Amino acid sequence: MGSWKETGRTTAVWFAVSLSLLLLGWELLCRLLAIPPFILPPPSAVLVSLWELRDLLLGLHLWTTLGEVLLGLACSLVFGVLLALAMNFWRPVERIIYPYIVISQTIPIIALSPIFILWFGYSLSGKIAITILFTFFPIVVGAYDGLRSADREMVELLKTMGATRWQIFCKLQIPAALPSFFSGLKVAATYSVAGATIGEWLGASAGLGYFGRRASGNFQAPALFASVLLLSCIGMLLFRLVAYIERRVLLKHRKIEQNKQG
Repeated sequence: MGSWKETGRTTAVWFAVSLSLLLLGWELLCRLLAIPPFILPPPSAVLVSLWELRDLLLGLHLWTTLGEVLLGLACSLVFGVLLALAMNFWRPVERIIYPYIVISQTIPIIALSPIFILWFGYSLSGKIAITILFTFFPIVVGAYDGLRSADREMVELLKTMGATRWQIFCKLQIPAALPSFFSGLKVAATYSVAGATIGEWLGASAGLGYFGRRASGNFQAPALFASVLLLSCIGMLLFRLVAYIERRVLLKHRKIEQNKQG
């Protein structure tokens, strides 16, 4: 736990330093080259725009997008884990379904998004469906590959000792699947923001994606960058939340294993 905290602090310091240098270079570049704000606004202009539009951005638009992201991610999590379990326990399901899961990712998701809008309309369900389209694959593949990564020799050993399939699943497969599952969930957490944003671009009356599209159409670059900044913050916070849960779960599992051995 201590090493994780130390690594986290070091990463945070390096990120803060690099981000400060990036923003400073960006600000100087815009001012020295006199780049028009409607092409590339300096960070100071973006922050001013965010402050001036705070009631609008941090109110309806932020909460609309956040609701779409969380609902879509939650649906992907539930259905993705259930499908991974079904493929793990029943081989015919894996043989039939898994190829279609892979095929679904060979089609450009941005091309499928208008079809989902056509099916579900411009309501909340349409945005959630597109978010699921973005987040389902990493969750189901991460969970399924993690379950299948259990040591085969250990599986055979437990079988010879009379362990049932359910006991093997609980004692061996679930612990082995946790790292892969959380890796897929972290990827899905960041993708969920892109899914909700694209859904709002295609048709919406509220949300940060909708606001950004309107700002782009009106050549309001600082406002557009302010909405992008908030979208990025949502993605980073979700990633950090999943990483925190991962550390807690893995630490708890490690303590349980140590207590058993002791």
